Amino acid sequence: MNKRQARLFALGSTAIATLAFVALTIDSHRQFPKLTNAQNITPAVTHGKNVWHKNNCINCHTLFGEGAYYAPDLTKIAQQRGAQYLKVYLRDPSKFYDEQRYRRLMPKQDMTDAEIADLVAFLDWVSKVDNQGWPPRPILVTGASIAATGTRPPDQAAAVANTALPPGTKAGPSDKDPVALGEAVFRTASPACISCHSLSPGANMAGPTLAGVATRAQQIFTSKDYKGKAKNVESYISESIMDPSAHIIPGAMYSANGVSFMPNTYSKDLAPEQVAQLAAYLATYK
Repeated sequence: MNKRQARLFALGSTAIATLAFVALTIDSHRQFPKLTNAQNITPAVTHGKNVWHKNNCINCHTLFGEGAYYAPDLTKIAQQRGAQYLKVYLRDPSKFYDEQRYRRLMPKQDMTDAEIADLVAFLDWVSKVDNQGWPPRPILVTGASIAATGTRPPDQAAAVANTALPPGTKAGPSDKDPVALGEAVFRTASPACISCHSLSPGANMAGPTLAGVATRAQQIFTSKDYKGKAKNVESYISESIMDPSAHIIPGAMYSANGVSFMPNTYSKDLAPEQVAQLAAYLATYK
């Protein structure tokens, strides 16, 4: 290739790359309204964005991977924690952790209830933007790094769940280990249980640790103060998943005004067999 050919090749390649870039940019802008659910940008969402900037939340947190990386990415926080939890947390974060123990420095912002509600509306809108799977994993908070203590390794759980069947045998629910399947649900439900609950004793996160949950469940549903309908450990765990406000434990910091911070969406997002598998798995933690 001589100099003239090399020059033409470079110019042609640049032109093609430029056209491709322009075309992709135009296509991206064409899809933005749909990807961002622009029709759901209400005045509350807009004001919530202003509250986010006024309080310099981005100095510690990130959205869509953009921010300070000092504190958790909040892109999906509204789905992982729920509006009720966020509102109470933002009023006074210190009630949710021991600063001396966890060394978490979330300051109290002294926002009004209206500002908090609009900030939560903004975070809820952010959580529903089609961001192509970002962030790639659940946010990690205190205790999450040890949340898997006492569980089966993921590869072992997968191996049990996918145990080979004899040739010609049709797989069915009874052909797989419900405990292994329940562990998979624990890790992959949306929001993932592991993003709020630890399985290690004393490692309370956004939700209480589930270490010893079977023993606590036995004590709760047999007590005279119990208000739910469960008759055994697994049905109590299932009730807590499907209807988390059925029984509120007095004095616990995981509810407010008689409403549990636990998301109430699992009843429609999980199939009945998945709830049963999850209950079977958690019932092994005694």
